[in-house]
Amino acid sequence: MNEKGFDNKWCSKDINSVLREFDTKRSGLSDDEAYKRLKIYGLNNFGEEKKLSFFKVLISQFKNWLTLVLIFASVVSLILGEKIDSIVIILLVVLSALFGFYQEYKAERTLVKLKKYVKRYSNVFRSGRLSRIEHEYIVPGDIVSLHIGDIVPADIRLIKTDALSLNEAILTGESFPVIKEADVIISPDSLISDMKNMVFMGTSVVEGNALGVVVETGLRTQFGKIVKVVKENEPETDFQIQISKFSRFLFRLIILMTVFIFLSNAILNKGIFSSFMFAIALAVGIAPEMLPAIITVTLSQGAIKMAKKKVVVKKLAAVEDFGNINTLCMDKTGTLTEGNFTLFDYKNNDGIRDKKLIIYSMLCTEGASESKIGQKLNPTDRAIWESYFARSYKNEMSKYKVIDENEFDYERRRMSVLVKSGDETFLIVKGSPESIISISSFYYKDNKKLKLSEKIKKFILNEVKKYEKRGLRAISLALRYCDIKKSNSSDEKELIYLGIILFKDPIKTTTKVAIEKFLDMGISLKILSGDSLTVTKSIAKESGIEFSDNEVITGDELKNCTRDEFVDYAKSCIVFARVSPIQKYEIVKVLNYEGHIVGFLGDGVNDAPALKESDVGITVDTGTDVAKEASDIILLQKDLKVLVDGIEAGRKTFGNIMKYILNTISANFGNMFTVALSSLFLNFIPLLPKQILLNNLISDIPLFAIATDNVDEGFTQKPNKWNLNYIKNFMIYFGFISSVFDLCLIIPMAFLFKVSPSVFQTAWFVQSSISEMLVTFAIRTKLPFYKSKPSKWLFWLSVISILSVVFLAIFEISIFSFAKIPKIIWFLIIFDLFAYFYVTELVKKRFFRKYES
Repeated sequence: MNEKGFDNKWCSKDINSVLREFDTKRSGLSDDEAYKRLKIYGLNNFGEEKKLSFFKVLISQFKNWLTLVLIFASVVSLILGEKIDSIVIILLVVLSALFGFYQEYKAERTLVKLKKYVKRYSNVFRSGRLSRIEHEYIVPGDIVSLHIGDIVPADIRLIKTDALSLNEAILTGESFPVIKEADVIISPDSLISDMKNMVFMGTSVVEGNALGVVVETGLRTQFGKIVKVVKENEPETDFQIQISKFSRFLFRLIILMTVFIFLSNAILNKGIFSSFMFAIALAVGIAPEMLPAIITVTLSQGAIKMAKKKVVVKKLAAVEDFGNINTLCMDKTGTLTEGNFTLFDYKNNDGIRDKKLIIYSMLCTEGASESKIGQKLNPTDRAIWESYFARSYKNEMSKYKVIDENEFDYERRRMSVLVKSGDETFLIVKGSPESIISISSFYYKDNKKLKLSEKIKKFILNEVKKYEKRGLRAISLALRYCDIKKSNSSDEKELIYLGIILFKDPIKTTTKVAIEKFLDMGISLKILSGDSLTVTKSIAKESGIEFSDNEVITGDELKNCTRDEFVDYAKSCIVFARVSPIQKYEIVKVLNYEGHIVGFLGDGVNDAPALKESDVGITVDTGTDVAKEASDIILLQKDLKVLVDGIEAGRKTFGNIMKYILNTISANFGNMFTVALSSLFLNFIPLLPKQILLNNLISDIPLFAIATDNVDEGFTQKPNKWNLNYIKNFMIYFGFISSVFDLCLIIPMAFLFKVSPSVFQTAWFVQSSISEMLVTFAIRTKLPFYKSKPSKWLFWLSVISILSVVFLAIFEISIFSFAKIPKIIWFLIIFDLFAYFYVTELVKKRFFRKYES
């Protein structure tokens, strides 16, 4: 798959051809020409985001079926004179709409952050003179001068380089500085990370300086391409999709049952108006109008618990998906590893540590001949100087004096210093192993100076490759004794090879434990890295991630495959190396379409598209503003252990939300089924509309505490997804049990005791209200109810609500048309409740065995 929207041709052309195509020269554009081009190409930014209409966003929130049901319920409540109930429902709808409205503006805030990120100044040649130009006003054809510390203002084809290296981690994820050269020609099919003659917007100069011609600005840059993705509408998460499916299912069920109940009551001559109002009231009764509030409270409680685990939730809806992640994609650098280039080890030709290797490598540092040694360090030298080993030998540096220096360049791939120590003068040379080996003629072995044969050279280079396979980077050291006072690069010959210094981005101490925990929790792991294949594989293996050679692929291979092949690789591969930001995005997109709940962990600008596309975008507090704005979850500590704790908290939140849904849907369905049956043999309405609404309100009060409830330990051991078929089966199973015990009360009252309609309605109100609250303690756990302790809030709110129901019945509150219940009916109610609870306990074991996957 090719990089979309980026013209790769500039890296494949020579410098003069590029200058001609842009009708520019090394002295730059004239001010007038730059102004003309600004009108043609526009500002070097990402455009203005169109403001979203408040009313359009608000209207879009009502496309959800559950919202439509709730609006309908509020209108019915108002018709029935239940103003308070109507106001509560409307408030819940407004709250939900405001929440959705907030999420719609997330992309706009992301864009603002991006624009702030790139608002800087660069040195640009205009009309033959060097000027400080704001990045926004740079145009294609401008000649830009780059120096250490500069942020690259646009995509630039290099004209001239001097020891130039860049940090491209923000764009590619590559953890080590990338060497750049102007005179090379690169294939237009190359990945961004291989374009050595190009530099890209947002990357930074680590070393050296350069001159280059701007070839792309604004949204046409690689950075701009990422912005385009971030600006697109945010995809629905799995949680939002499943809520929508559940709402449509409820809507169809409510319509079907309401029509049946209305027709059956009307046909049996119970009055058209009364039958209609009764049917509508039952529709309100089965509609879980408290669902948005329960979900909000439960998610909020989950977010608070996660915050205590150093996981900050930006988007409440992500809490549930966070817990149910079954596929976690993450970068290597700074996630599995520390993200720091550090000195790992050093060995002479005998395979042992020799302090001279460290001392000589510290001497062979830029600026050493000017007594600035250790003051201005490139990443390699900094790793040496800041290492534990260096601290031990710094006091020995005074024995040596650097008298001359030959700077590093990328043709030689080495540098050297002339050093005097006592009566000895010698040249220390440091650089890539290939470079040092090529100019060495001798080596020390067992304190003897031996001839360096081609066989030994080959052996040393093979050892270097073995180190690279372990994720290590190597440089070599050599010296030559000489009696000179000045030196140049031609003196770098006939050297004595001393040994090797190894560098590494070490894995974190908590990585292995966290990886094991992820696997135990049933989470599939994928590494998406911009780093080299060898290093990425090594780090993944060291972290405890198992994979075969068939489960590894590079961005270069992905670029040239068909769409179907890309999909297969995205699903089957575990390690992805040298992948671009857009490839990361496409991989996450494929996994989403395959039904996975995908989490993506990243912290750079290059990660923003994938962060947004994933069900749960996860970044860290130290990440870029762009990554933080595109994400749903922010870790206050970049540690996989923190992520493990957060996922466990998310799973507990999901478990509590499912408790509410399963309890409510089964109880309400049972009530409606009972009413439908009883309508066939009763000559009166079994419950008054206002009693139905009161029943619904009281039974929901304890469930607000479901957010505080404890979750069985086994529930957090695997990802859990919304399963509509599971919910339907639960509803039928336990709704049927509820109806059976409703009828166990209704039939004796109607045919044996022949109670009055008002007593019948009061008794059934008491039984149906208490049974719904009581059965919660059975179905909230797969364990026997006495082995799973509920939260104190859930327990005491249930007790208070049950006592309230009993109080309303005993004191015959007239506003709800309650009548005195005879003692025999009270005994019947109590027996029925205990029997209902006992049978539910028995049936749940069989149900969970049969339907739990």
